[in-house]
Amino acid sequence: MEFDALLLILLFATGLVAGFVDSIAGGGGLIALPVLLSTGMPPLMALGTNKLQGSFGTLAASVYFVRKKLVNLRQMRLMILMTFLGAMAGTLLVQQIDASVLALIMPGLLVLMALYFMFSNKVQDGDTERRLGPLTFALSCTTAIGFYDGFFGPGTGSFFVIAFVALAGYSLPKATANTKILNFTSNIASLIFFAVGGQVVWMIGLLMACGQIIGGFLGARVVVNKGTGWIRPLIVTMTLGMSAKLIADQFGFSLV
Repeated sequence: MEFDALLLILLFATGLVAGFVDSIAGGGGLIALPVLLSTGMPPLMALGTNKLQGSFGTLAASVYFVRKKLVNLRQMRLMILMTFLGAMAGTLLVQQIDASVLALIMPGLLVLMALYFMFSNKVQDGDTERRLGPLTFALSCTTAIGFYDGFFGPGTGSFFVIAFVALAGYSLPKATANTKILNFTSNIASLIFFAVGGQVVWMIGLLMACGQIIGGFLGARVVVNKGTGWIRPLIVTMTLGMSAKLIADQFGFSLV
């Protein structure tokens, strides 16, 4: 695949913005994946490349939160394991789906995720009542969300945050910090098996990863529940626009 200089700059900037947004509110994949698809990449290759660039962003944010002692990796061992296994299963499954079928369902999945971001209630800060014990939470929630991340991905961080707050009783800052560890885990698991399947454009993924690292560190420094009011409409607008373009491409129409 050939990319001109302007597109390379756009991809770097996309990685930076996606990393920044994802480390604050989740949903960075809803920025990066549509842009990758709009370059003409096959859906599987776009998913694999998205995992490469996303891994660096979640790593940058994870390192920051670990250094700030907002997570306890020892207590997260089972959650990390189950997230890895779930993501591995999802990645292996999606690679068995015919590329033409995946191209048809991808816009629909993006639209559903955009609607989720549009209508979901904002998670509030503060501790809540624990509804699931650590073992049940790890075996059910982290496995299921890890599987989703391996199969598709965008919105995974938000799903983890909501699960931690609503079911594990975590405060929003603690949920966000723990989410980054699990999101990094699922990204790495998925990346490994996409790479084995030859579904990663390394040059593009690493270029976007440079932006992700910068954005991830910058976003992790922002107070979690401040400055996010503009993020949701940005994600929704761009995702719906890109979805419309992908649907039009399927039917041979041009939106330009």
